[in-house]
Parts: sequence; C-alpha cells; structure tokens
Amino acid sequence: YCYNSAKNSTVLQGVNFGGIPIVLLIDVSCFLTIILVFSFIRRRFWDYGRVALVSSEAERRSRRQRVGLGLISSCLHHFSESRFQRLSSSSSSGQQDFENELGCCAWLTAIFYLTDDQILEWCGEDAIHYLSFQRHIIGLLVVVSFLSLCVILPVNLSGNLLDKDPYSFGRTTIANLQTDTNLLWLHTVFAVIYLILTVGFMRHHTQSIRYKAESLVRRTLFITGLPRDANKEKVESHFRDAYPTCQVVEVQLCYNVAKLIYLCKERKKTEKSLTYYTNLQVKTGQRVLINPKTCGQFCCCEVPGCEGQEDAISYYTHLKDGLMEKIAEEECRVQYQPLGMAFVTFQEKSMATHILKDFNACKCQGLQCKGEPQPSSHSRELCTSKWTVTFATYPEDICWKNLSIQGLRWWLQWLGINFTLFLGLFFLTTPSIILSTIDKFNVTKPIHALNNPVISQFFPTLLLWSFSALLPTIVYYSTLLESHWTKSGENWIMMTKVYIFLIFMVLILPSLGLTSLDFFFRWLFDKTFSEASVRLECVFLPDQGAFFVNYVIASAFIGNAMELLRLPGLILYTFRMIMAKTAADRRNVKQNQAFEYEFGAMYAWMLCVFTVIVAYSITCPIIAPFGLVYILLKHMVDRHNLYFIYLPAKLEKKIHFAAVNQALAAPILCLFWLFFFSFLRLGLKAPATLFTFLVVLLTILVCLAYTCFGCFKHLSPLNYKV
Repeated sequence: YCYNSAKNSTVLQGVNFGGIPIVLLIDVSCFLTIILVFSFIRRRFWDYGRVALVSSEAERRSRRQRVGLGLISSCLHHFSESRFQRLSSSSSSGQQDFENELGCCAWLTAIFYLTDDQILEWCGEDAIHYLSFQRHIIGLLVVVSFLSLCVILPVNLSGNLLDKDPYSFGRTTIANLQTDTNLLWLHTVFAVIYLILTVGFMRHHTQSIRYKAESLVRRTLFITGLPRDANKEKVESHFRDAYPTCQVVEVQLCYNVAKLIYLCKERKKTEKSLTYYTNLQVKTGQRVLINPKTCGQFCCCEVPGCEGQEDAISYYTHLKDGLMEKIAEEECRVQYQPLGMAFVTFQEKSMATHILKDFNACKCQGLQCKGEPQPSSHSRELCTSKWTVTFATYPEDICWKNLSIQGLRWWLQWLGINFTLFLGLFFLTTPSIILSTIDKFNVTKPIHALNNPVISQFFPTLLLWSFSALLPTIVYYSTLLESHWTKSGENWIMMTKVYIFLIFMVLILPSLGLTSLDFFFRWLFDKTFSEASVRLECVFLPDQGAFFVNYVIASAFIGNAMELLRLPGLILYTFRMIMAKTAADRRNVKQNQAFEYEFGAMYAWMLCVFTVIVAYSITCPIIAPFGLVYILLKHMVDRHNLYFIYLPAKLEKKIHFAAVNQALAAPILCLFWLFFFSFLRLGLKAPATLFTFLVVLLTILVCLAYTCFGCFKHLSPLNYKV
C-alpha cells in the first residue's frame, strides 16, 4: 500500500541507488582536490611545520605561570615549566629530522611511519588515549561491516515488498521485508550482538589505558570557600593543629591575575618585536620606520591620515616601558584581590587523601547528617565548614584567568549563554530538514524537476555536514565564554553539548524530516492528498537511509579533507596577517597560530558520525562500510594534526571516560530505531516488538543504574592504571 500510493514521489521512486554513486564520485573528486590544495599550501607557506609553534607557545605558557609569582604555587609552576621545556627542546629538532628523512610529501608518509612512542613524547598521553579509542572503533566497525554486508544485506535483498529493480536502494533496507516474515527477528538479535560488541571493545579500550599520575599533583589539594581575608599562616596553622600527622609543604593563595596575564602576554610580544627590529638594525645598519596607526600598514604614500611614521625601536621601547609600568601597578593591586581559594601541598599523597576524605565524609548524628571536618583554633575564623576540597588538577589544565569568575555571576553567565545557544541551534537545524524534504511533497511542481542526485542527495548532505561542522565552532566559543576553571571541565562540557546538539541535528531531526515531517507536510499542503486515514506504517520509507549514507560519505571525504585543510583557521590566519601593523607583528602571528587540540569537540563530532553509522547499520546495512572508510580517514588525519598542527594538551581522565559512555549510546539508538520500526509495522503486541522493547528497557535501566546509582561499578575497568 505505502509504495503504490505515491508513484510520483521522488523519495518513493528515488534516483538510481539513492544517488549514492554520483555523490560518492563527487565527494571523492572534492577530496582529491582538497588534498592537492593542502599539499600546495603546506609546501609553500607552512613548510616550517610545528617546531616554532611549540617553542613559542611553551614560552607563553611558562610566562603565564610566572605572572603570579608568589601568588600561584611555585611547585606547580616548576612542574609545568619543566614539561614544556622538554617539549620545546627535544621535539623541535627531532620532528624536523623525522620529516626530512621521509623526503617528498613527508606529511603524507609521516601518517604511516609515526609510532605511538613519538606521538606520546610530542603530543602527550591524551593523544595516545584518543588514537587508541579510534583504533577500537575501527575494529568494531570492521566486525559490524562484515556482519551487516554478509548477513543483514542478503536478508534484506531476499524480501519482495519493493520492486526488483537492481538500481533501487530501497531493496537493501529493512523496508523490503514483508511484515509477516520471521526474518525480522534476525535484525533484533544482531542489534543486541552489536550492543555486546560495543561494550566489549570499549571495555578492552579502558583496560589498555595507562595514565601516569604525577606525585606533585596528587599531593596538592585545591580549596575554595576561604574567607577573602585569610592568610597563608592561618591556613597552614589550621592543618597543623587539626591534622598533626599531616605535614604541610606549602600554601599558596589565589588572586585575580586575569589582567596581569594579559599584560604579561602583551609585554612578551612587544619584547619579541623589539628584539626583531634591534637585530634588523644590527644586520642592515638602518633604523626602520613604521606606521603604528590602525591599518597604517596599508599606507603607501604621504596622504592625509597616513602621516606619522615612527622609528620602530623607539616605538616598541616606549610601548614596553608603558607595559612594564602597568604590570608593576597590577602586581601591587592583585595583592588586595584574593579569590578565597588556595593550593595546599602536603608531604605525602596519603596525607592529602586523608584530609580529602575527612572533608567529604558525611557524619550522621541522630536524624541530622553533618559534614564538619576536624576542628582547630582557626576553624571558626576560616569557616572550614564552608570549604570545598578537591584534588588539584594539572597546572596546564587550569584556566588561571577564569578563577575570578565564581558564584552567582558564573551561574547567571552560564544560563544566559546556554539559553542563547539553545535558541540559535534550534533554528540552525531547520534548513537541513527543509532542504531534505522539499522534494518529498507536492507543494512545488513539477516534482520531477528535483529528481536529480546532485540536488536531492548531494546538496542536502553537504548542507547538513556544513552545519554540523559549524556547530562545534559555535559551541566552542560559547563554552569559552562560560569561563570554566579547568580545560578538562571545558572539554567535557563541550563534548557533551556538541554531541547532544549534533545527534539532534544530524540523526534525530533529519530522520523526522525524512519520515514523519514528509508525511505531515504532504497531508497538510498537498491538495491532491485526499486519504482520509493516516497510515503510520508508511512513515518508514525505503530510501530513507540513502540520505544518511550520503552524509557519512560526505563526512568521510569532504569532512576529513577539510579538517586537514583547516579552512577556518587558514582564513583567520590570513586575516590576522593582513591586520598586523608591522613585520614584527606578522612574525608574532606566524609563531602563535597553533592551538591546543580540542579533544571534547573532536570526540563529539566523531561519535556523532559513529552513532549514525551504528544506528542505521541494521535498517540500512550499506552504511557500515562507508562508516569504516570514514573512521579510517579520520584516524589518519588526526594522527597528522596531532603531531604537526596542534599543541599538546594535559587533561583529566574524565574526558576519555565520557567518550566511552557516549559510544555506548550508538547501539542503544540502533535498538530504538528497530523498536520504532517494529511498533509501526508489526504493532505493539507482536513478539518481535515486545522482545525489542524489553531489550531497550533493560538496557536503559542498566545504564541508569550504572550512571546514577553506581551499580555494576565493580564490573567496569574504567579506572586508569598508574
């Protein structure tokens, strides 16, 4: 009934094999073109690699740790400084030699020759965990692709609900099976198998993780809720009296150093510019004149508004002296701007652990539960009952300038940003739905004019990919505005928000747009649609999966190639180079164009595509091999970018735990899809529907018990081995 009632519908008849061959050809051509463009740009403009970038960023970070000398823990600073000195010294020469050894197209061959030890040395442990996660996803998709193509696809092709046209994509989907066949049980069983396989691969990934915990960080506690007028002596005396067996090594209070960090960063750039022109004068014997006005670099002759050239050395010397005065004033001012926070370092890790347990313990007396820690003569003055005590994170993980934003101000800022973000992204998903459904109802005629694979399949998937590529950028900057205290928390929030928004944008809403919205619009607007009754079993259409196959193909070839090219970064870099006033400023821009790898956004984007692949691997098995191609190309591109492009990051382990949990959502959504299909086609009382519903319900209950109540924790290997 469903497929004979709309013979003139583009979706129901479809283009040849859902437009997949044409879309694949276009995407591969675009992929090769982008690779050639990237090779040319890298050879001509970016051949110096990542060496200067790492060294320059190391100096900036070391300086950022030093700006609060006497304000921020010197021992934490020493740990941070030594790590990045190692990175800037050992990796610079080694990386250049490694590239030179590989000869022509070194960046391409390096992807295959790089070892995990090299990546660990130059990119950090987080990069190793990230790449290990990808390899486990690759192994999982190899198994899923084999089962989907060798078992599920022949079963779907054995159906006779659709026509026997070999170019019909619908024959490869679950929609080709009759509702009275027992073969539908096979799909549910394989969905359960995919869930078990995902759990197994993720468990093996977490077991293989080795995470080195630095002793200094584990011996340091981070305390918030201190009175603003507290001093180091009283805090140290409190711990000495309340915990006589715990020896305090150092107490460092936190101050508002946000402006001081900015001033020191500007002073560093000014010093480098001054050194540049001083060396240039020694080399040429001539003093350079510059125009320091806004857009003064565009002045090529003496015209009104372009006059006022200055000696470069004098200009930067004067600028440096002014910054030094401001820094001296700010250093005096920050002493009177305490934040009510402190880092307390103890002699042994066991001492810090003992105090942390005491502050977090809930001591019940009668019907009242109190969390009062061990008292001292300074307890009332220091308000110890209001303290929040946690282990200190890594110095590189702390956003020092954001520590001053706390309390009600932080929460109001967070609510305002996320409310605006939700409204913006809610409407951002609309174009993909409209474009993907425009040729599925008879509002615009003739509808056959849109029966072209480039229009009906390539552009909708390309538009959806473009929006999904834009979304992490929007969420990234909105998360930065939230002013999180740690980069790990920032990345975790970013990963969670990006994943949720992407799943709605890429999977859930387009699925509705391709099914129920199509049916709704035809019923609402099409005057020739005169059916009195609504047949819910017609919601799942045979060519529905072609849209998602084409999306995965676009993500695999265009998405990964654009990630290699990094067009937004190239545009930003070009704009900054144009707006730089002097040659020294342009040199600073070149040396500061690299950023830390955003593991949160990258995890979310990759897991979104992975979720689409697994969710449709049963109903549309042809998507699985293209998903495997996507993750293989993604793995190679990320190996290149982590090693050559981005700076090393140091994050807490929870970001990798969250990625494992999000990966488990993919087979659960696959079960949901099968349940909805069985419910609409077979009815709620059908045995296959009831079995699928029972599996979905049981899976959700286990997930809730594990996540919310801590059940089954003893079965989980989710703990990093030291």
